[in-house]
Amino acid sequence: MPSILISTSILSADFSNLAGQIRQVEEAGADWVHVDVMDGHFVPNLTMGPFIVETVARLTSLPLDVHLMVDNPDTMIPWYAQAGARRLSVQIETCPHIYRTLEHIRSVGCQPGVVLNPGTPAESLLEVLPLADLVLVMTVNPGFSGQVFIPAMVEKVARVRRLIEQTGSQALIQVDGGIDAGNLPACYKAGARVFVSATGVFKHPQGIAAGIKALRDSVA
Repeated sequence: MPSILISTSILSADFSNLAGQIRQVEEAGADWVHVDVMDGHFVPNLTMGPFIVETVARLTSLPLDVHLMVDNPDTMIPWYAQAGARRLSVQIETCPHIYRTLEHIRSVGCQPGVVLNPGTPAESLLEVLPLADLVLVMTVNPGFSGQVFIPAMVEKVARVRRLIEQTGSQALIQVDGGIDAGNLPACYKAGARVFVSATGVFKHPQGIAAGIKALRDSVA
């Protein structure tokens, strides 16, 4: 496994040329494709349904990393699993029965992830870390791409890492929100190993390949 995993978020992709953009992502050596699902309720934006995931699954052999930013994820888990998601991550804030929700994700053949918004304490993970393959620490308030990274989240990543070590969990730590070559090293040092980037890849001035290379080179 490489020292870092790059999960390219298609939230900033050019959907008029989605197949071409995903092909560039593959050729540039991305590890995963990240899909942000928003319902217009939990976050103030409305994005991709299962049809988009199914389409992306036909366009790439890369694992699909799906983040459900929705009010009622339990009803949607089977939809996205059937559409081709490899990983399904849910917001702890929307899951009153998070233990059962993570078990549900695994039961439909996906790797479960749990997500924390910036205002949610790391310690809320403690009881469910053994069930999670991935912990996503949001480094912006979710809803839109292109937001500014919140520096205080670096220490939160470190707290999550300590909890993972204490519980013996094997979960990877992922970060998402304003990630670029400037702030990635600090997140890496704190314990993150999976980096979601939308604008930093698809809107990089020198193109997609240069965006991915800049992220990798920041911790080379």
